[in-house]
Amino acid sequence: MSKEPTAAPESDRFEDAPHPRETLAFFGHAAAEQALLTAYRQDRMAQAWILGGLEGVGKATLAWRLARFLQAHPDPAAPEVQQAESLFVPGEAPAARRIAAMALADVFPLRRTWNEKTKKFFTEIRIDDVREIIHAFHQGSGTGGWRVAIVDCADDLNRSSANALLKLIEEPPERALFLLIAHQPGRLLPTIRSRCRKLMLGPLAPPDIAQAARALGGPYAATPPDVIDEAAAHARGSVREALRLLDGDAIAFDRTLRAMFDRLPQIDWSAVHALSDRLAGRDNEAAYATFMRALHRFLDARVKTLAGEGAGRLIGYADAWQEIGQAARETEVFNFDKKALVLGIFERLERAARG
Repeated sequence: MSKEPTAAPESDRFEDAPHPRETLAFFGHAAAEQALLTAYRQDRMAQAWILGGLEGVGKATLAWRLARFLQAHPDPAAPEVQQAESLFVPGEAPAARRIAAMALADVFPLRRTWNEKTKKFFTEIRIDDVREIIHAFHQGSGTGGWRVAIVDCADDLNRSSANALLKLIEEPPERALFLLIAHQPGRLLPTIRSRCRKLMLGPLAPPDIAQAARALGGPYAATPPDVIDEAAAHARGSVREALRLLDGDAIAFDRTLRAMFDRLPQIDWSAVHALSDRLAGRDNEAAYATFMRALHRFLDARVKTLAGEGAGRLIGYADAWQEIGQAARETEVFNFDKKALVLGIFERLERAARG
């Protein structure tokens, strides 16, 4: 008996969490949702939107939520659209089932694809990926309704693929909509930005993050509430960051790192050496990533705290942030020893803390 083909991994899915197209709950961005709903109700929907904000705040969930609503309600003048309070579509609706199953006649995800040769994702959205979307968009609509492209994320476009997408945005077929998810909208091509309406989503409040995590079901729903609340409190407004902290012993490790940073300029060098040993090596990439995110949270919070206390110490931390960032990039590019990097980071933080 032949084996069923395995679906390729999806670059826009976070590990084993439900994909945004499967996520019906939406938290913390009622104003952004209402802006889209109002534009649709008034038949003033821009042909292209940039949904901007930090990674993991709900941009993709909102994009798929809008796509689902347009598939379920293709006529903006319909009474159910005019009376709708949100973009919610129940999971049993045909449009919701089709989108969840990727039986998408008119909704096209544009994302980094899986490379079967290397067993990794391509590092960029390639021009060939955009050409597939262009071809699909110029076919007849499968339902006679809206055709929606969801670019997740637009930061991954290279110059060639961005220019190809720009041409499609400039000359779209009728009833076409482009939703560009961007973690750093300012880095997109100016020509793309000028042709899109921008809708920014801010960081989520910890209670919204906790609710969103629980709503994902699976292991998150079974996680003790105090653990989820702690992860949400230290997630910098991002559900994705909270889910990272809920993976394995990441939350306990993050707690240890916060304590080390909070003691500065006092440093337990034996603990730092033990930490550097833990982070060295190719098999410890997850722990290293947790360390770097905790470091960035600490520096971000410290710079904001010192912003009103004069330039002296603020400049010290800003310089430390820049030097640490450069050292981390060189370590990644040249495969330098991470143990030396970690020791150097704490030496530099100690100097900054002492002013």
